[in-house]
Amino acid sequence: MQFSPVNIGFETRAFLQGLWQKGEDYIVVNQGLKSVCGISGFFENEEDYDELRRFLTEEQTSVRETDRTEYGDFQTNLNLASRIAYFLKEKGCSPQTLIEPTFGKGNFILAALQHFPQLRQIRGIEIYKPYVWETKFAVLDFFLKNPDRSKPDIRLFHQDVFDSDFQKLSRELSGEILILGNPPWVTNAKLGTLNSANLPTKSNFKNLNGLDAMTGKGNFDIGEYITLTLLRAFQNHSGRMAFLVKNSVIKNIVFDQQAAKLKIGNLKQYPIDAKREFGAAVEASLFSCKLNQTPEYQCAQIQMLLDRKPDFHFGWQENQFVANAEKHEAFRSFDGVCPFEWRQGLKHDCSEVMELERLNGHFVNRNEQSIQLENDLVYGILKSSDLKGGVVSTARKFTIVTQRSVGQDTAYIQSLFPQTYSYLCSHQETFANRKSSIYRNKPPFSIFGIGDYSFLPYKVAISGLYKSPVFTLVLPENDKPLMLDDTCYFIGFEKFSDAAIAFALLNHPFVTGLLNAITFSDAKRTFTKDVLMRIDLSLVADAVSFGEIETFFSTFDRDRVLNESDLLCFRATMKAPPQLQLF
Repeated sequence: MQFSPVNIGFETRAFLQGLWQKGEDYIVVNQGLKSVCGISGFFENEEDYDELRRFLTEEQTSVRETDRTEYGDFQTNLNLASRIAYFLKEKGCSPQTLIEPTFGKGNFILAALQHFPQLRQIRGIEIYKPYVWETKFAVLDFFLKNPDRSKPDIRLFHQDVFDSDFQKLSRELSGEILILGNPPWVTNAKLGTLNSANLPTKSNFKNLNGLDAMTGKGNFDIGEYITLTLLRAFQNHSGRMAFLVKNSVIKNIVFDQQAAKLKIGNLKQYPIDAKREFGAAVEASLFSCKLNQTPEYQCAQIQMLLDRKPDFHFGWQENQFVANAEKHEAFRSFDGVCPFEWRQGLKHDCSEVMELERLNGHFVNRNEQSIQLENDLVYGILKSSDLKGGVVSTARKFTIVTQRSVGQDTAYIQSLFPQTYSYLCSHQETFANRKSSIYRNKPPFSIFGIGDYSFLPYKVAISGLYKSPVFTLVLPENDKPLMLDDTCYFIGFEKFSDAAIAFALLNHPFVTGLLNAITFSDAKRTFTKDVLMRIDLSLVADAVSFGEIETFFSTFDRDRVLNESDLLCFRATMKAPPQLQLF
């Protein structure tokens, strides 16, 4: 029963019930409803007309609707929608046409009818049929209570937004346009796990290379896809877009703008309290931009108050993407290319087998299975929670390192380390069930994020998950290098003095200030290889005195002494291209 989860107001119910008494067919009823509320084709067919008549005649009541939040369906309440429409009106927005690509329960449409009486036409799209009906009833109710309001030509389409031809719609519409809405807050991967059919046709819409697509960068946000699709279709129109989306979506749109050069300007991000408004633990904002403008490449974050100055700007600044352009000014001289290559830690996607603890001289895996292993392939491993700054030389956890380079044949383990091989074979099925395609057609027990750099004795590491930049000096344990997991990033060194100096430099305010200016604290992973590679450590080393380095390091290690000659050698190392290839 398509009407059972739909709320129908008392006045609307009474009005519709009165129509049945006239005994007219649905075509005549549609004509009457068009004159009352502006909706064209209120009933798509006679079956819908008859079903609603039976539903109302039997006086059925509404039941609780399906919970659709898992599909990213966070419905905008009417109060928030009305505040946004009023805010846009006060900012000078005066559209003749409203486009709502995923209108849900229709609260943005209702808010627009309330605050933009000059609207001549409304076009809305929604895939969930009960929401289509709920919106139709709500619009009808609005005009029954406001009969003197002018009625736009309203067309509400029950269809998939991904099948909609917005380029065709763009050619059909004229006048000032407002694209208003709240597209789904969910990724294509999440919808895939829910077996949703509501997905865009598979395409590499960001032109990612194969490795990026395989390792997660191809997992895009559905709201981002819809936003970009609408901007591309309507960028030549006069008007504005105002979308409620996650902050990560806004960041990605501004990032892609350098290449896309969409004709949008006056980019604004107005933060909202997503927890209060939607019960969603995510950073979100109203993204607003004007259409048919000279392309702009920065977005201002500003509170949703009139005449309030921006908190800061983020976006492109001289070919560098920054999270805070104002803060970046003080540290931009250190924003370049790191002379050392940052590496990500080990990835095995098999923690129940590969993650070990030592208990009473034995190794114990996550399933509390006690096992006997040769020590040769077992290394201490640090996780993000172990990287709290300072110096670390012991590990709580251990892991089996089956390869010294990606793709290395693992057959050697059987003859050289039979106990380890037996243990790994006993969990062969677990390895085979790893979902990532990076393990496909690779040797048994393969790992990733491994190379000669992993076995360097001294490392400086950072957690990619923390919000503030804190670097840790990692030393060997029992003459064996410590590994890091794939939530961590590091640079490695053969010499202790080089690692100690890098440790001091990376914790210097020059670097932390730069990182705070170029990273987004609401990102799933704040510090990535791309971010860390922007630290020009050579320029930092030239700008920091040996005294500063010595003072900083002595607070962590009073037993070892650094000499000024160590700093000179470190600086020389970064200026020697052949040496850089070692890292």
